Amino acid sequence: MTTRRPRAARTTRLLAATAVLGGLLVGTTAPALAAAPGRAVLPAAVREAEPATVTVAGHGRASAAPDLAILSIGVEAGRATAKEAMAAQKTAAEALLVVLHQQGIAERDIRTDSLSLAPVYTQSAEGESRVTGYQAGQAFSVKVRDIDRTGQVVGAVNESTRDAGRINGVVFDVADPSALRAKAREAAFRDAYDKAEQHARLSGHRLGRLVSLSEGESVRPGPGGAAPAFAAEESGVPLAPGEIEEQITVSAVFELL
Repeated sequence: MTTRRPRAARTTRLLAATAVLGGLLVGTTAPALAAAPGRAVLPAAVREAEPATVTVAGHGRASAAPDLAILSIGVEAGRATAKEAMAAQKTAAEALLVVLHQQGIAERDIRTDSLSLAPVYTQSAEGESRVTGYQAGQAFSVKVRDIDRTGQVVGAVNESTRDAGRINGVVFDVADPSALRAKAREAAFRDAYDKAEQHARLSGHRLGRLVSLSEGESVRPGPGGAAPAFAAEESGVPLAPGEIEEQITVSAVFELL
C-alpha cells in the first residue's frame, strides 16, 4: 500500500502539469488565431490611399506664313500608236523641265511621281470596243522655295507645255516645321498644366508633380485663308498661300496634394 501512494501522487502531478502546459499552449495560440483574420487590416501607413491624380488633355496650335510651295504638274500626249504617244510625252516633259530650270528650280526639287501609258478605247455603233490610240503621261512634284514666284512658275509651265500641260494642284508648306511644332507643343503643355491646376483648385488640392506625359501625332490641317492673294507677273497665276497651322495634343497626369 505504501508503494502505490507515490505512484498516485506522481500521476496527479503529471496531470496537473499537462493541464498547465495545455493552458499555456492555448494562451499562445489564441492571439495568433485571432490575428489571422487581421491580416486583411494593413498598417496605417499602408492603409493610406495612394496620392490622388488628375489626367488632362492639352491642345496646342501654332501658325506661320508658308515659305514653300509644292506644285503637282505634268504632261500628257495622245497619239495613234504607243511609240508616238511616248515620244510626244517625252518632248513635252523635256520642255517642262527646261522651263523649270529657267525659273531657277534646282534638280533636287523636281521629282517624277508617275509615268503612264494606256490604250484609248472607242466603242463602235455595234457596241464593240477597240483600241484607237494611246495616252502617255508623266507627273512631277516641284518645290518652289521662292514662294513669291509660284504664280510665275505656274504660268511659265502652262505656256511651255500648252495643250500637253497639266496643273494638278499646289500645296503651301514650311520647309522646316520643327520650330512651328515646338511652339504648338509648348502651347499644348501649357494648356494641360492650366487645366490640371484648375482641377486641383476646384477639388481643394494643390497641384503636385508631373507623373506622366504623352504626346499624340501632330496634325497639319493645311493652309488657311489669312493671307491675301498675290499676283505675279503678267504671265503668272494669282495664288493665296494663306497660313500653315500645326496642332499637337498631349495627355498629362499630375499628382494632387
